[in-house]
Amino acid sequence: MANEKILVIDDSADILTLFSEHLKAEGYDVDTSADGSSAIAMIDKKSYDLIFTDLKMPGVDGMAVLEYAMDHSPDSICIILTGYGTVKNAVEAIKRGAFDYLPKPVKMDEILVTIQRALDYRNLKRENLNLRSQLKKKYRFENIIGDHERMQKVFEVIEKVADTDSTILILGESGTGKELIAKAIHYNGPRKDKPFVKVNCAALNENLLESELFGHVKGAFTGAERTRVGRFEAANTGAIFLDEIGDLPLATQTKLLRVLQEKEFERVGDNRPIATDVRILAATNKDLNRLMQEGIFREDLYYRINVIPIYLPPLRNRRDDIPLLADTFIHRMSLKTEKPITGIAKDALDVFMQYGWPGNIRELLNVIEYAFVLCPQGEISLSHLPAQLLGHHPLHGQQAPGLGVRNFAGDKRQELIRALKTTGGNKSEAARRLGISRVTLWKRIKKFGIEIDRQILD
Repeated sequence: MANEKILVIDDSADILTLFSEHLKAEGYDVDTSADGSSAIAMIDKKSYDLIFTDLKMPGVDGMAVLEYAMDHSPDSICIILTGYGTVKNAVEAIKRGAFDYLPKPVKMDEILVTIQRALDYRNLKRENLNLRSQLKKKYRFENIIGDHERMQKVFEVIEKVADTDSTILILGESGTGKELIAKAIHYNGPRKDKPFVKVNCAALNENLLESELFGHVKGAFTGAERTRVGRFEAANTGAIFLDEIGDLPLATQTKLLRVLQEKEFERVGDNRPIATDVRILAATNKDLNRLMQEGIFREDLYYRINVIPIYLPPLRNRRDDIPLLADTFIHRMSLKTEKPITGIAKDALDVFMQYGWPGNIRELLNVIEYAFVLCPQGEISLSHLPAQLLGHHPLHGQQAPGLGVRNFAGDKRQELIRALKTTGGNKSEAARRLGISRVTLWKRIKKFGIEIDRQILD
C-alpha cells in the first residue's frame, strides 16, 4: 500500500471529500484544507509529497500557495486543480513550477494516473540527484591518488582551474588518468550539474566523427534517415571532453576551431548555425608540437586548446606512489568482490617497484584485478602476478628478454649514473631531471651501490 503524504486544497467540500475518501482507500495519507492561508500553515508543520490546490479561492489563492510551497517545501510536487476559464492561469502556474494541472470536474482515474506520474517523476529526480552526488564524490580531488611532488603540483592546478571556464589540455601517456582529471575538473566546477559529454577522436573515421560532433540532418548522406543531435549540442551549457584530440583529422580541426572562435557550428548537411555554450576539455598522448611541425595538427587550434595545459607524469616517474595506488586498488577490489585479500607481499611489491609500467595506472589496476582472480585470500604474492611483471625473477622460468625486473633495474642504474654525470654530481638537479625526489635519488644511489666520487666524477 502507498503511504505518501498528500495535501488537497479547495474551497469545495465535495472536492475535498472525493479526494479524501478515494485516496485514503488507496493507502495515501491525506490532509485537506478549505482555504489557502490554513494550507500554508499546514505546509509549515508537515512535509508533503504531493500538493493539489485549486487556483480560485477567496483570500490566499492557489498561485500564492504554489509560490509558498516552491520556496518552503521544494521537494513537494504541486498539481493545480482548475475550473472552466482558469486554464490560462493553470499554464502560468506550470511555468512557475507546478507539475501538471487537472481540469474540473476531476475524475478519480485521472487523479490516480497523475499521482503515479508525479511520484515516478519525483523518484527519477531523486535518483538523478543521487547519481550526481555519487559522481561528485567519485571525482573529488582527494580521490585522485598521488603523494608524489609532481602529482601534488597537478592537484594545485586543477583546484585552481575547476572554478573557471578556461579550456584545458591534459597531456600524458595512455593510462595516466587523463579522463579522471577531466571529470574531476568538471564535477568540481560551476557546470557540475550540467552534461559531461565524452568524444574519443581516435575511434571514428572522419565522416562519422563530424556527424558525432556536430550532428546531421535527415538526408545529409546515405543512411542519414533522421536528424541527429551531435555531441556539442548535447553538451550545451556543460562540458565536452575531446579525448585523443591529436588524432583529429585536419578538416575536423578546422570546424572545431570555428566552434572555439565563434561559439557556433552547423550540422552535417545543413547551413544554419547553432549556438553552443560548452567548456572544452581536451586530452592527448601525442606530441602536438611534433604534429604541428609535420603539418598534421593546426597551429591555431593548438593555441586555442592549450590555454591551461596539465601534464600527467607516467607511473615510472612517480614510483613512490605505487604502494599507495596498489593498496587503494586492493581495498576497492576487496570491497567489490568481498574477497578477504589484505594487501601485497613484500617480494611482489618489489616487483611492482622495479617494473616499467608501460600501461601506467590502467595497467597497475589490471594487474591487481588479475591477482584477485588467482589469490584466494591474504596477501598477493609473486605466484599471483602475470608473466610480464615477473620476467627473469629467480623463482620463475626464463621469460622473454627485456621484460625482466633485473634488466629494468640495470637500465635504471645506468639512467641514474647518466643523470648524475650530466649534472656533475648535482643530486638536486639529477633528481629534477629524473622526475623523482632527492630522497628517492639517495635511496637509489644506495640501492644500486653507486660510488659518486669514482663512478660519476671520474
